[in-house]
Amino acid sequence: MKHEKLPIRAQNDIVVIRQLVRKWATEIGLGITDQTKVITAASELARNTLDYGGGGEFEMSQLRNDLNRPGLKLVFSDQGPGIPDVNLALTDGYTSGGGLGMGLSGSRRLMSEFQLETEVGKGTRVTVIKWK
Repeated sequence: MKHEKLPIRAQNDIVVIRQLVRKWATEIGLGITDQTKVITAASELARNTLDYGGGGEFEMSQLRNDLNRPGLKLVFSDQGPGIPDVNLALTDGYTSGGGLGMGLSGSRRLMSEFQLETEVGKGTRVTVIKWK
């Protein structure tokens, strides 16, 4: 299965991630609606990694589940300040910055699976999967 790792250090990295996610989503046969969902989630999570985590890393892998369905696994990690109140951060409309407050909660809704690991002072890791 394919695997790729990229840094998230600048706005242009978000553009590169969006393009790569679009390419891979097409390759595994996601329809246009699901392509849009996974690209939107990737964009939001990459932006969060840059804006709130001070930059970090993006990893993407192609998967197959027990039913041989293809999927994409996206992991966004940073060594930033972490999220002090996860429940609040996952509330629609909550933002600690100037955004719309849809990054984490919106990404959770757009993807098939969502996992958030964070520790204050250590960083955050968000793992999302989209199954075909």
